[in-house]
Amino acid sequence: MRKLFKQFVNLWHGNGKGQRAMSIHKAFKYRLYPTKKQAKKLQETLDWLRELYNAAIQERRDAYDLCVKRHPNYYDEATRKQLTRDQAISYYQQADQLPEIKELRQEYQEIHSQVLQDILRRVKKTFDAFFGRVREGNTPGFPRYKGKDHFDSFCYPQSGFSVTADKRLCLSKIGTLKVKMHRKLFGPPKTCTIKREGEHWFVVLVCEVQQKMVYHPSEETVGIDLGLLHFATLSDGRTIETPHYLRAAETRLAHAQQRVARKKRGSARRKKAGKFVGKVHRKVANQRKDFLHKESRKLVKKYQTLVFEDLAPSRMSRRPKPKQDEETGEYLPNGASAKAGLNKSIRDAGWAQFVQHCQNKAEEAGSRVLLVSPKYTSQMCSGCGAIQAKALDERWHSCSCGTELDRDHNSAIVILRIGLSGEPIRKKRNKSSQVRTEPSGDALLRSPWL
Repeated sequence: MRKLFKQFVNLWHGNGKGQRAMSIHKAFKYRLYPTKKQAKKLQETLDWLRELYNAAIQERRDAYDLCVKRHPNYYDEATRKQLTRDQAISYYQQADQLPEIKELRQEYQEIHSQVLQDILRRVKKTFDAFFGRVREGNTPGFPRYKGKDHFDSFCYPQSGFSVTADKRLCLSKIGTLKVKMHRKLFGPPKTCTIKREGEHWFVVLVCEVQQKMVYHPSEETVGIDLGLLHFATLSDGRTIETPHYLRAAETRLAHAQQRVARKKRGSARRKKAGKFVGKVHRKVANQRKDFLHKESRKLVKKYQTLVFEDLAPSRMSRRPKPKQDEETGEYLPNGASAKAGLNKSIRDAGWAQFVQHCQNKAEEAGSRVLLVSPKYTSQMCSGCGAIQAKALDERWHSCSCGTELDRDHNSAIVILRIGLSGEPIRKKRNKSSQVRTEPSGDALLRSPWL
């Protein structure tokens, strides 16, 4: 009872007036400017940790091959599952070997102990996710070894780092690094992750922030239809245009990839040209991220309730299945070439990332985000509710009831109406919102579209 009472008191700890405050974890990403010597040390640390990661995977695979795969009753499913559970290498068994590894390999003494432990935890999470996919019947994807270009970060989970008063980052066994603190850091950092992106280094500090109850100043609601002709069409008629960052960079990207193709394999010039291709891709990704952050902030700041379709861009951008002639066995045209451009535009738009940004910002702004089923939202009439089938190239909605408006605008109104009616609403997150979203219970009834 005492523990429960303490949890209750901590949960409702506020400003003395019954105001509820909850703690959340926020990540702050900053650019690092290490010296040449420090950059070399960071790269060596990544290489040593990658070697430890691959060795941990190899040990688990060898244990399975020796103790399970070579067992005489391996093909008996019950025996195989029992042996897998009994003979599996755990995180604690591998962590107990770290002192011996440090004695054999002196370079691992130059790395903080918790960083080494975090690498082994990462291996454990990888295998746990693998076995989870096996149980669910999905495509498993066995854990792979990490190459030099696919292992880019390491983490200080508890200690071994600090931020000085002159805005520098102190890392155990590495030194003091210059950091660009472009935004204020709220609260003491809990974890520190060092990340490499191309030739640049970044630090991600996770802080525990006290979040209080927030009332949104507005009571407006909006339905948002995400598309390709316009990035977003709002139920009040406004549109957000698509910047097409990837399309704009296609020419430059094609020239960069041609430069790579002309270089000899394994040469230093080919590696240098490949780094430039990655630089172009990062430029496009940063432009898209900046655009999505700014537009999501504008929407969350203006509207109290935002209603989106629960889209699945990864499924929408899948390749069409091949068609084969039953008599001759020849493959028939399946529209893959025509859909390739559509798939590229869907991935370039960043719909899922935009919705995620809106959800994250809504938790702090006192607003909320609802997700509704996309079924019939582009075919239903916003005036009478009739279902009218339309082709993709038909951009104008015209109904016998007299409703005449743009197709995307009509869909946005339908999305808002379905979201506020409370019918097939599906929230992305299972946990409840951490802020107060509306000051009164009848806020939803004041929508102009109901």
